[in-house]
Amino acid sequence: MALQESGEMYLETIYVLTKKNKSTRSVDIAEHMGYTKPSVSRAVGILKNGGYIVVDSDGYITLTDAGLNIARKIFERHTVLTKMFVGLGVDEEIAAEDACRIEHIISDASFNAIKKHLEKNNVE
Repeated sequence: MALQESGEMYLETIYVLTKKNKSTRSVDIAEHMGYTKPSVSRAVGILKNGGYIVVDSDGYITLTDAGLNIARKIFERHTVLTKMFVGLGVDEEIAAEDACRIEHIISDASFNAIKKHLEKNNVE
């Protein structure tokens, strides 16, 4: 079963928070995403049952290999698409919002073509 967009968003958030703070708990996710603790708790349960995360006895969340692969993919898409939109002259905040929507639905073929084009043209 494919992971829904919201699940991808949670994995990306866990990835970003873990890179920044080394450890992540549900309360950190709720604060970062602006969601309620019950909503986050439900999502964490779904991700845990799906094998995307592990939650230890103290409530710390770790991405499994499967979760990490998805999180890295979504984070890269977010970063590259934001960079592309900013390079086209879009305001950074709007670029990030648009990238956030597109990152979940763009095909691998289209994303790879954009990435290759940006690399070829040295867009930083």
